[in-house]
Amino acid sequence: MKQLFILFLLLNSCTPETEIEKSPNVIIIFTDDQGYQDVGCFGSPLIKTPNLDQMAKDGMRFTNFYSASAVCSPSRAALLTGCYPPRVGVPVVLWPASKSGLSNTEVTIADMLKQKGYATQCIGKWHLGDRPEYLPTNQGFNQYYGIPYSNDMSINRGFKLADNIVYNEGMTLDSLKEVKWRGGKVPLMRQDKVIEYPVDQTTLTQRYTEEAIRFITEKKDSSFFLYLAQTMPHIPLYTSPEFKGKSERGLYGDVIEELDWSMGQILKTLKDLQIDENTLVIFTSDNGPWNLKNGHGGSALPLRGFKFDTYEGGMRVPMIAQWKGKIPIQSECTEIASTIDLLPTIAHLTGAELPGNKIDGENIWSLLSGEPSASTPHEAFFYYSDTIIQAVRSNKWKFREVKGEVELFNLEEDISESKNIAADNPELVEIMRLKRDAFDKELKADKRQ
Repeated sequence: MKQLFILFLLLNSCTPETEIEKSPNVIIIFTDDQGYQDVGCFGSPLIKTPNLDQMAKDGMRFTNFYSASAVCSPSRAALLTGCYPPRVGVPVVLWPASKSGLSNTEVTIADMLKQKGYATQCIGKWHLGDRPEYLPTNQGFNQYYGIPYSNDMSINRGFKLADNIVYNEGMTLDSLKEVKWRGGKVPLMRQDKVIEYPVDQTTLTQRYTEEAIRFITEKKDSSFFLYLAQTMPHIPLYTSPEFKGKSERGLYGDVIEELDWSMGQILKTLKDLQIDENTLVIFTSDNGPWNLKNGHGGSALPLRGFKFDTYEGGMRVPMIAQWKGKIPIQSECTEIASTIDLLPTIAHLTGAELPGNKIDGENIWSLLSGEPSASTPHEAFFYYSDTIIQAVRSNKWKFREVKGEVELFNLEEDISESKNIAADNPELVEIMRLKRDAFDKELKADKRQ
């Protein structure tokens, strides 16, 4: 009996360490409209991002990583559910007081991890519906702090207001009832209540960072999931006085360099708390940059296209992953991967149960962990615009058909999609078209409302 008791104690003494191995913390940083080139280690000639560059040295850089949409709301729905946006009913950008949103019957990463006992927080831009049932606190997040849509929008006049709400710019309760639907005056929310209107956007990046550090510090002894969806660099651009006028790339560069500072503060916190070896950190963007001539848009070079496009510049985004001791340092992955792969990968790492509904993402831990023979789990990747499938990529080939124009590119030889070789490869064009049509038919037969 005594021997059995000692065995019981030994087994239980191993439980905490084993549990830590199975249950890493997860942090996803999702910037807004940051172009493929707008990070130093991705080739930016003027924008300085020493913290992101160091993160890449301490981890892995993905050069063929895709958002599942070239616009805001669909890209966020895809990341959180592991599905192409039309499958989960969020194919377009949502507006204040929209009747639709991401259904709370969908299983998000937060839902999945909450069932495993994780503390979950969403900070920043939500943009998946502003009715109560669509807000983060009904989508698996214990806590929410941020603005509910893009920073060029406005407010849902039906929002609950905190008792101690702060009004800025001369706003009052009466004038709030008369605000227009667009204009860049957006609310700051905590949980489901507005705590400031309009929010001072010059402070957003710093306040998000402070909130993130507070959450990480409070939850350092338990498993946590932090989804930090930065408001910037969506237009209009704002940065704090500490960063204004500092970048050689103008205001846009100032904004990115402050986002880099934010990333550095979060990574430093993990290191100081000695939890960086048990924390997976992902940095990426929701889609490509705006095509602006005033210097307020980013760069997707050497890719073709911008936000709203299904050319590479609209959907291929920078991605950096770090997990000390698990992801090989100074590594690069050239295989196809996407934001839709994060949910199944996190499920694999945490032992969480996958959603019962169909998902499109795949577990990419073999890529992240640097297995020598690892290759993309995707036979093809599909590019949707609204509910229309416009393109498909399989290996090095990309087929695109929009408004009757048929295009075929070899992305290994022509990353800029400058040479259309469709006319020279009619059989390949037909193979890719059939692949596109078959997937689209399957998705539409299994999409949720």
